[in-house]
Formats: sequence, C-alpha cells, structure tokens
Amino acid sequence: MRFYISTTGIKKVTISNSGGSGGGKGSTVAASRRFFSRTVLPVVLLLGIILPFLFVRIAFLVLESAAACNSSFDCMGWRFFGGSDTSLKMKEELTRALLEAKDGDINDNGRDDSIESFNELVKEITSKRQDIKAFAVRTKAMLSKMEHKVQSARQRELVYWHLASHGIPKSLHCLCLKLAEEYAINAIARSRLPPPEYVYRLADPSFHHVILITDNVLAASVVISSTVQNSASPEKLVFHIITDKKTYTSMHAWFAINPIKSVVVEIKGLHQYDWSQEVNLGVREMLEIHRIIWSHYYTNMKEDLLHEGKHRSLEALNPSCLSLLNHLRIYIPELFPGLNKIVFLDDDVVVQHDISSLWELDLNQKVVGAVVDSWCGENCCPGRRYKDYLNFSHSIISSNFDPERCAWLYGMNVFDLDTWRRANITTNYHKWLKHNLKSGLELWRPGALPAALLAFEGHVHPIDPSWHLAGLGHRPPEVQRETLEAAAVLHFSGPAKPWLEIGFSEVQSLWNRHVNFSNEFIRKCRIIG
Repeated sequence: MRFYISTTGIKKVTISNSGGSGGGKGSTVAASRRFFSRTVLPVVLLLGIILPFLFVRIAFLVLESAAACNSSFDCMGWRFFGGSDTSLKMKEELTRALLEAKDGDINDNGRDDSIESFNELVKEITSKRQDIKAFAVRTKAMLSKMEHKVQSARQRELVYWHLASHGIPKSLHCLCLKLAEEYAINAIARSRLPPPEYVYRLADPSFHHVILITDNVLAASVVISSTVQNSASPEKLVFHIITDKKTYTSMHAWFAINPIKSVVVEIKGLHQYDWSQEVNLGVREMLEIHRIIWSHYYTNMKEDLLHEGKHRSLEALNPSCLSLLNHLRIYIPELFPGLNKIVFLDDDVVVQHDISSLWELDLNQKVVGAVVDSWCGENCCPGRRYKDYLNFSHSIISSNFDPERCAWLYGMNVFDLDTWRRANITTNYHKWLKHNLKSGLELWRPGALPAALLAFEGHVHPIDPSWHLAGLGHRPPEVQRETLEAAAVLHFSGPAKPWLEIGFSEVQSLWNRHVNFSNEFIRKCRIIG
C-alpha cells in the first residue's frame, strides 16, 4: 500500500494497494468524504451554535451601552463577560434614584415640563448626557403629571355622569306637556279613574294592590304594562299611583286615554290628600331633617371629591334625597288606611314574571318582605352592606349593627300594613331622624334607605333572590343573560336609568320592549328605544 500527498496542500489523499490499480479512484473519493464528514461538519455545527449566541450577546451589549459610551465598541471589551453585573448595578442605582427623588425636586428643579411622551424624555436625557438621578427625577415628574391628569379626567367623568343622570330628557318633558294639553282640551283625558263601577276595588283586600309613588309618566306606564302582561290574573290587579301636583294632569291623561282592560288604575295627587295635622307636621319635619342632612353632606363632600373612589358621594347627592315622593313611602299606612297587604314597586323596575304569589307570602309576623342576598349567593351583596350606608365610626351605629351585614333591597317589597301599624315603624323612623340630628348628622349618608334600615330593624322577612335583581343602573350587569331573564323584577337602581341616553344598552332592551312606541304621544315626542 502506498500514500500519495499533493505538495500544494492536502487536497487529495490517494491510497493504493500494491496488488493492482483497478479500485484506486473509488478509494480516493471515499477517503475524501470520510475526512470531510469527520472534520468539516463538526466545525460547521459548532459555529452554528456559537455564532447566534455571540450575535445576540453583542447586540445586547451594543444597545445597553448606547447611552453610556461614545462608541458602542468602546465599552464592549471590558463588559463582554461582566455585563450582567453592570446591568444589575445600573438597576439598583436607578431604583435608589427613584426612591430618593422628592416631590420638591420634581417641582423645584426649574426644568421644562413640556415633555409629554417617554420617548421624548429618553431622547433629551441621552442627548444631554444627564446622570441617572436626573433621569429618575424627570421620569417621576412625568408619571406624577400623568396620574394627576387621569384622576382629573375621572372626576370630570363622575360629575358629567351625575349631571346627565338627573336631567330630564327633552322627550319626557315633551310627553308631560302634550298630555297636560290633552287633559285640558279632551274630556276623555279627564274621565274618572277608576270608572265608578270599579271604585269598590280600591279598598277591597281580596284584590292585589300595587303602590307606585312617581312623577315619571313613561316609567309608570312601563311598570304597569309589564306587570299586567306577565300576570296570571290581571283582573285582580289594582294599581295606586301617587304623584305630585305638577304631574297629576299628565299622569291622569295617559291612563285615561290608554286604559288597560279589566285593570283598575287610581291616580292621586298629593294635593288631593286631606292629611291630619299630625301627619302633616310629621311629613314637614321629615323633609326638613333630610334637607339638613343633605346640606351637611354636600358641604363635606367637596373635599372628598378630590380623592379617587369617592363616586358614592355624588350618588348620595341625588336630588331625590330631597324629594317628598321619595320619602313618602314611610307614610304608606297613613296614605292607605283601608289596605292591609300591598306590593310596593319603584318606578324604575320592570316586571318579567307573574308576581301574584307575593300576596300569598307568609311574612312570619314581619312588616316587610325583601330580598337580602343577591343572585351571587348567600351573604353576597357587593356595594350594599350596612357599612356602605351607615357611619360605623359613631358609637350608636357600631354598638347596634354589623358593618358586614347585607342591606335589604328597597324597590320591590311586600308590606303587611297592619303589622306595620302595630310595630309603630313610622314613629321609630322619626326617632332615628331625631337621633341623627342630635348626633351632628353623622349617623348615615343622605337617602331614603339608611333611615329605613334602622326603622325596620328586626321586622324584615328575607325572600328568594330571584324575586328582585337590582343595581342595573350602576354598571353593566355582570350576571348571565339567563339570570336576568329568570328574575321576576328587574330594578334599574342607580344613575343610568333605562330612559336616559346613559342607560346601558345591554339591559335597555328589557325595558324598551314594554314601551308602546306606536303611541301617538310617544311618536310626537320622538321617544325612541
């Protein structure tokens, strides 16, 4: 066997046997391939693994050193293996600088605050080669400025939301004016309600009596139409609507022109009641104390609004807190001396199922039947615990009530008026009002419910949560559609009423389907769903 090696380099190795030359060429090619596979391929694979790592590492170092060195390559040599320690040190230094940056430094450093974006800040810092503390101070100043803007925007949103929720839509104002005009010129609009043949039902305990106290014609029509539509025995329903003097003619005209077959509707204005002197003085005292509470809360509210999360302050300043119609529910036994068991409905509810069984409900000698727990489960009542209405920093409240206890829902309630009278609930209500007055008006926030929670203490019978789903005017509902459909009564409690533009579209359709948009007055006033 012989070896032949080229003098120009190892380009070819020839191995030949002394026995012959017939297989020389094939052996040479095979040997070349073995040499290539054993030497060159491992080198290529090794480079394929190392080169990407080197590229990423160099790129990282170039970016990291861009702000600190005149040239990226000036710093790479000594940072190639020690870059991680330097990076960690830089993070620690930046953290320390941010913590040491005082608000006074932010306001008193005399620098221009016109920079609006972080990119502009980085560009300025790198171009002027400022130290890391200067960068920290400028960054903190920018973040503080942005935070202030966000808080201001949220406060403006709350104020606008508050104003929008309590304004009267032009369409509803138009409806009242058109109906009042109709009452003046149309004898049918002035016809007696209820008709003489149905008057006996107004005090007959065998009928199902529903009480509404409202000055909203459209809302009242939705409550009554939805209740009748879903009732198994609509002929047994008797509706008593109490309204104020300015809305009486419009309310009367609507139900006189749009009678509901076999259903009794009574419209009564506050000016038509012949109250006793005792009741008259009690009502005046109640309104005066609530006005004082509202004014006191308004004075203290101004500072609270400067802090985030004080949106409930605005809600408590709802004009309804000063409305006689809103507080008059505590005088229902005096307004209807001939009735015993009644169902009270707010004007911002929609009835979705038959509620006839409410009149057969056993209240176990309690005054009111109300939903306590919500759809989310037992002792689940987000945003309506006693601590959300009462002031537990006061000893009278903290020593008598549990702050985590769920407040019962007002707006769909069953009242046993005979038990109410025996328990002297109205008198107890006035006692708590006087306690609050003597305690510096600090026992609760403005509203009809806080004082009622105290007056009805020990007289509430919990009913199934499926009867009443509330809070649909506070935020878009978090419940599933099936839960909404299953609730007997939907309550749009909160500022976003379904007849307002700020109402939530997710649930507005549940209210709009009970509005007769083909009605002549609805069309004239351009009330659209």
